[in-house]
Amino acid sequence: MNWMQRLYETYENCQSMIGKIEDDSKVPLLPICHTTQKAQIEIVIDGEGNFQRARVVPKGQARTIIPCTEASGGRTSGEAAHPLCDKLQYVAADYHKYGGKKASYFKKYQSELNKWCEEECFKHPKAMAVFKYIGKKEVIKDLVNNNVLVTDGYGKLSEKGTKSEDLPEIFQLLNDQSEAFIRWEVEIPGKACSKAWEDATLWDCWIKYYLSTKKDKAFCCITGKEEIFADQHPAKIRNDGDKAKLISSNDISGFTFRGRFTEANQACVVSYGVTQMAHSALRWLISRQGYRSGDQVIVAWAVSGEQIPKPVDDAFTILGEENLVSDNTASISTAQELALKLRNKIAGYKTHLGETTGIVVMGLDSATPGRMAITYYRELTGSDFLKCLDRWHNSCAWMHDYRFIEEAQEKKVKRKHLRFVGAPSPKDIAEAAYGVKMDDKLKKATIERILPCIIDGRQIPRDIVESIVRRASHSVGLENWEWNKVFSIACALYRKLNEKEGYDMALEEGRKTRDYLYGRLLALADSLERWALSKAGEDRQTNAARLIQRFSEHPYSTWKIIELSLAPYKARLGVQSLKRQSMITQVVAMFEYDDYTNDKRLSGEFLLGYHCQREALKSKNEDNDSEKESVTIEIE
Repeated sequence: MNWMQRLYETYENCQSMIGKIEDDSKVPLLPICHTTQKAQIEIVIDGEGNFQRARVVPKGQARTIIPCTEASGGRTSGEAAHPLCDKLQYVAADYHKYGGKKASYFKKYQSELNKWCEEECFKHPKAMAVFKYIGKKEVIKDLVNNNVLVTDGYGKLSEKGTKSEDLPEIFQLLNDQSEAFIRWEVEIPGKACSKAWEDATLWDCWIKYYLSTKKDKAFCCITGKEEIFADQHPAKIRNDGDKAKLISSNDISGFTFRGRFTEANQACVVSYGVTQMAHSALRWLISRQGYRSGDQVIVAWAVSGEQIPKPVDDAFTILGEENLVSDNTASISTAQELALKLRNKIAGYKTHLGETTGIVVMGLDSATPGRMAITYYRELTGSDFLKCLDRWHNSCAWMHDYRFIEEAQEKKVKRKHLRFVGAPSPKDIAEAAYGVKMDDKLKKATIERILPCIIDGRQIPRDIVESIVRRASHSVGLENWEWNKVFSIACALYRKLNEKEGYDMALEEGRKTRDYLYGRLLALADSLERWALSKAGEDRQTNAARLIQRFSEHPYSTWKIIELSLAPYKARLGVQSLKRQSMITQVVAMFEYDDYTNDKRLSGEFLLGYHCQREALKSKNEDNDSEKESVTIEIE
């Protein structure tokens, strides 16, 4: 249960963040006995329970903190009403009168709210005002009269029409009006805060009341004390609609607890407060800094609450657009400067974290809608975590230019590609290996296999590297931008897989390995032909690019074809091509004879030679026409 202990500690260390809704799309750190919902309707009443006004809640302001019970916090259906804010079928006595099709739970809702308001020590004026108002049994009537809800000719709540013209505001949020979630605003003279979902005194009253209703205690495995234990554990871990739980013991028939126990609390007991805090912290962390892909979640955090870099981010995201955009063109093209900037950025976190601050990396996934599993879990110190990230981005670094920013220009969007140096993200690695249309299960499995390479320093799986190298060698079927992305990621992973070789990102003119030299030859041939085509105003694929797949499989025989095809381009360029021809001759002279005539398949090393030679030509401004240019896209 280490994960729950660390989350509990994180919650305790981040008390100042409780209840702060920074962004409607993100879950706040919640007080215990509370959850969040997206409200569609806001009803304003006075302290005596008299209706004042109502409105449809704008989409960006819908996040609402509401009191809840154990049962209501994890409900899927039934009578488990939230104590204060809930859907119309709970808060409106006239729900069926206006055509509500589902069961009405008003009596249950009213009864639970009444119990809270009757407790002299824990009642709150806002809760009492709501109780008085719902007792008038005219919630939907008031909403209809104020044009918040819409009725048809029979006095029933109307259904959403097919026409989009003059669509009532409520239908912009819901297809069925009766599904609207209600939140309350209570205006009491002398009270600065009228919003029930922002009132800390209301939260505190509910917490004290609800805890007073729970009497059974047991030994908590987290705190080591006798405390009120939890019967049920929270859901909504990954998003508002998530029903999967990490801890569940509601299977009381059949193979109950696999024959090991007769009751759930014999296995492990966690106090109610601890599980509420731990799950709230986990929801908050995932919403704030987690990676999500379908049901898969990966989140890393510092127990102290300090900000840390995400292990699944690429160098572009860690460094930030502003650091890349602010650089001039010359420094962007210098890999060493960008690599140093990334290293300094990672090292900068050490100042806030310190050497021994606890860092947790956790992966979550679910095979069924109701059950969730921890697929990966590691605890590290702050210094070890940063060393892991630094090693990953240094050993798996390459020059990439597939990330871009968009700049709006009248009716066009201009894509400005930004170069960065570092390791690609696990998501980009998975897409490079198997394509952007890969199966979700394969994508999740690939990311799970790469995560230990980042955190534990394991070797990158060879099959993933080989898959990316194959795709980089088969440009047919890939758009130019996609091939460039696969190509640079293939270089990064091949370099990582063969760390002992000590490959440099700059051109190594002294390296005489067969595959590296053949890659250089391909780049020289490609640049010479591209240069000639550019001067003639032709825009087509070069022979070198077209034959790259065949070249990777049979380099010697394919090179002879490519070399013969260069003759007309040499003639077209005349003396201008002499320097490029001389470079080709020099590279050929570096081969051992047996290596040059060997026609066996090339390894991924030829991609490194190709990329480094191409970059070296760019830096000398000898192949400007092959530079990546900005792309302009029409907006329809």
